[in-house]
Amino acid sequence: MCGITGWISYQRDLRTEQSTVDAMTETMACRGPDDRGTWVEGPAALGHRRLAIIDLPGGRQPMSVREAGTTVALVYSGEVYNFTELRKELISQGHRFTTDSDTEVVLHGYLEWGEAVAEHLNGMYAFAVWDQREQKLVMIRDRMGIKPFYFYPTADGVLFGSEPKAILANPLAARTVTLDGLREAFAFVKSPGHAIWQGMREVEPGTVVTVRPEGTRTHVYWSLETRPHSDDRDGSVARVRELLEGIVRRQLVADVPRCTLLSGGLDSSAMTALAARELAAEGGRVRSFAVDFVGQSENFVPDALRATPDTPYVHDVANSSGTEHQDIVLDSHQLADPEVRARVIRARDLPVAMGDMDASLYLLFKAIRRQSTVALSGESADEVFGGYQQFFDPAARAADTFPWLVQFRQHFGDEDSILSEDFTTALDLDSYVQDSYRQAVAEIQRLDGESDFEYRMRQICHLHLTRFVRVLLDRKDRMSMAVGLEVRVPYCDHRLVEYVYNTPWRLKSFDGREKSLLREATADLLPPSVYDRVKSPYPSTQDPAYAVALQNQVKELLDNPAHRVFDMVSRERLTRAAESHAPHIGQASRRGLETALNLAAWIDLYSPHLTLS
Repeated sequence: MCGITGWISYQRDLRTEQSTVDAMTETMACRGPDDRGTWVEGPAALGHRRLAIIDLPGGRQPMSVREAGTTVALVYSGEVYNFTELRKELISQGHRFTTDSDTEVVLHGYLEWGEAVAEHLNGMYAFAVWDQREQKLVMIRDRMGIKPFYFYPTADGVLFGSEPKAILANPLAARTVTLDGLREAFAFVKSPGHAIWQGMREVEPGTVVTVRPEGTRTHVYWSLETRPHSDDRDGSVARVRELLEGIVRRQLVADVPRCTLLSGGLDSSAMTALAARELAAEGGRVRSFAVDFVGQSENFVPDALRATPDTPYVHDVANSSGTEHQDIVLDSHQLADPEVRARVIRARDLPVAMGDMDASLYLLFKAIRRQSTVALSGESADEVFGGYQQFFDPAARAADTFPWLVQFRQHFGDEDSILSEDFTTALDLDSYVQDSYRQAVAEIQRLDGESDFEYRMRQICHLHLTRFVRVLLDRKDRMSMAVGLEVRVPYCDHRLVEYVYNTPWRLKSFDGREKSLLREATADLLPPSVYDRVKSPYPSTQDPAYAVALQNQVKELLDNPAHRVFDMVSRERLTRAAESHAPHIGQASRRGLETALNLAAWIDLYSPHLTLS
C-alpha cells in the first residue's frame, strides 16, 4: 500500500524546494506509517510514505535505476498480485532483481514494456514513473479505480498525489471549490476525472496520463466492454467459483498479519469461507472482524433496508469456517465524537460523508489495525453480481436517472432539505445529475440481438460499476488508509468483473434472487442461514442517543451564526431538525444533521475558498 506524491517543474531545479516536497510527502504519513523517502533531481521530485506489506526490508521507495547515465524513478502505491509471475517473465528477458518486492517488478516492467506495463498488471495500484530519458512523467491507475490518484496541472508541469491533501500542501495549488465541485460532492455519483477542487483532476481508472514539456496526453488502457457470453448456467457458476478461488488465493499473499471483514452477508461470508479453506490447506487460520453496536442485536427493529441484525449471521460463518473471530462493538458516544468526525472528513477530503457509517468504518479499521495490517473485504460484490434492491425495483429500473438515487429517496427522503433555498437553487443538482446520467449511458455498448430488457439491465450494471462502486471504493480506501490498514477487494478483480458483467441478467438472477451466481458458486461453503439471508446493507446504529448527540452539537453550531457553513445550510431548517423529538427523528432529519456537521468540519479543516455563484 502506501501514499505517493510528486512535483514536476520543467522550468526550475526542485532541489531548492525540498521543504515543500517534504510537506507534501508528510500529508501521506497515515497511508505509510512504516517509512518515508523523497527523490529530487532537477525538474522532478517524488515523495513516498510506506506501509510495508511485501519484502519488508527491500521495498523502500522512491525506487530508481540508472541506464546509460539517466535515471528512471518510481513511486508506487498498491499491490500487484501477479508480481511473482511477472518477475519470472522479466528475468527471462534479462532483468536482474535485488529485492523480492512487487515495486521492483513494476519498475522493471516499465523498463521492459514502457507505458504498456499497465496491461500486464493484475491488482490495485496507482504509481508514477519519472523517465529522465524522455523527460516525461507517467501516471498509471488500476482498472477499477481501487487506489486513488490525483493531479494538478501547473504553468510548467504538474503536481500529483494519492490524495488531494498532498497536492494542496504545495503553494501552487489553490484551495478553491466552485459550485461544480460541490455538485459532485452532493450527487453521490462519481464522475470520472472529477476531483472536487478547482484545477485538480483525477487520474481516471484504467488510464495512463503522460506529462511532457510540450503537454499532457491521456490513454485509456482498459474499459468495461460488452462481449458475448457463451457459458450456460452451470458453466457460469463453475467459472465464477474458479475465478474466486484463484483471486482469493492471490490476495492472501502478504508478509504481515491478514484478516477478513465479515458482515454475515453473502459477499463477505463467501470470501471469508474461501480464505479459510485456502489457509486451512496451509495449516493456517483466518482472523475475521465485524462491527456491531451496543445493544443493537437485542433491540434491533427491522426496517425497509435491514430486516435482520448482522451479528447472528456473522457468528454462524465464524463457526462454520472456523475463523478466529472478534466483534468490534461501538457505542453512540464514539460514533458521534466530533474528533472522529474530523478525522473522517480529513481522510476523505470531502465536505460530505456517510454519517455514522463512515465513523463506524473508521473505528472498525482503527481497532483491526492493532492486530492486522491487511484485510480482505467483500466490497463491490453487489455491483458485480446485482445485489441491491434497485436491480429488482420496477421504478428504479424504469427511471431516467441513476437507479440508486431512486432507492435513496424512497428510504432516506431528501437529505438536502437542510440546505438553504438559495444554495439549492444555485446548486441545481437535478440538472447536474441528469447530465452525468446521459454521459454515462452513452458509454454503454449494446450486444447485437440483445433484448430491450437485457440491455436495460446491462445499463444498470454498467452504471453501478463505473459511477457507484467508485464512491464506495474511495470511501473504503480513505477510511482504511487513515489508520494504515490495507484493504483488498477480491470482487474487483477485473477478470471477474468482465466475466460477470457480460453474463446475461437471466443468469445473474436465475432463481429470482439477488446475486444468484455468487450464491450458487459458494453454496457448499455457506451456512444455511447465510445462504437464505436477504441482502442487508452496511449497518447503521439505531440508538436514539446518537441522534441526541448530533442535535446537541448542532445547537452549538447554531450559536455561531458567523460560521461559513450557513452560506450553504439553512439556519431555520437546521434549528427545526435540532429541536425535533430525538427518539422519533426521521432519517432525512438525521442525515441533515450529519450533513451540516460534516460541512462545518470540512470548512474548519480546509478553509476552502468557496465560489457559490
